[in-house]
Amino acid sequence: MLDRLAPLLARRAHLPAQGTSFYRGVHTSETGGQFALDLAGDAGVLSLYADLSPAEEVKLAGACAAAARLAGVYLKRRPPEARHAANVARDWLSPPEPVWGEARTEVTVLEHGVPFLLRPGSDLSIGLFADARPARQWVRTHAPARVLNAFAYTCGFGLSAALGGSATVKNVDLSRKVLAWGQENYALSGLGAPDGDFLYGDVFDWFRRLARRGDTFDLVVLDPPSFARGKAGIWRAERDYARLAALAAAVIAPDGQILTLLNHAGVSAANLDRMVRLGLEESGRHCRPAKRLSAGEDFPGATHLKGAVWALDGRAG
Repeated sequence: MLDRLAPLLARRAHLPAQGTSFYRGVHTSETGGQFALDLAGDAGVLSLYADLSPAEEVKLAGACAAAARLAGVYLKRRPPEARHAANVARDWLSPPEPVWGEARTEVTVLEHGVPFLLRPGSDLSIGLFADARPARQWVRTHAPARVLNAFAYTCGFGLSAALGGSATVKNVDLSRKVLAWGQENYALSGLGAPDGDFLYGDVFDWFRRLARRGDTFDLVVLDPPSFARGKAGIWRAERDYARLAALAAAVIAPDGQILTLLNHAGVSAANLDRMVRLGLEESGRHCRPAKRLSAGEDFPGATHLKGAVWALDGRAG
């Protein structure tokens, strides 16, 4: 397998020339599901799905660094239970120091020429999801006047809308830390980032609050986690996505759109469609899929990410 790293990386060599320095260099479909390698400038992020000894982890990281000419490699251990254990085993799942080479506390990368700030050792999620790059590009290309970016994380979709010309963009997330990170991303592109455009709090509560105020948006972006614990209980996408879509419908303008994404290998595209349609139609909104979105070319054979843009008619509320 290690002798195949260089040819696999060579298949993506055109991406930096196209203004993208953050991408997947080797996908799990190319390694028998054992590992994946993301490139963030001269830093590597090695996602490990196999159970290796510490010496084997270092050897694999060194091989990846040599093949991709990286200064350092960070390790993300991703056992099946990682999404449940992230808050109790954080340092083991995502060691803050590189497993090989030099540290890169922060790295500024490009995506279609747009700069983003990444922190390779900060967590299992380093600041941007490479597989959503085509969806962010769609938002930037089609940016309508008013956009609501729910589960904003570091505000990649919101920034894409603002760069595309949207006049109003609101980013909502339960973490003040990632919203502040999003404001840093705005600043990298020279955009103003007033606090009023970064809404801290529970997304479900914000949907209700915005609906009561009569606020509507031409595009709502839904990119929720597949699993999360909160004050209101446990969120499971396979159970709760329809309810989320119904709440979102109340703040979508007449003839508006909703972009739905889900990274969950256990939920098929057909099941996600069913939940979205159920939630929207129970809210009295007629809908039709207008665009399918998936991971980019650097994720060959990927089926984990499901995405669609839905066109709605009928009035909000």
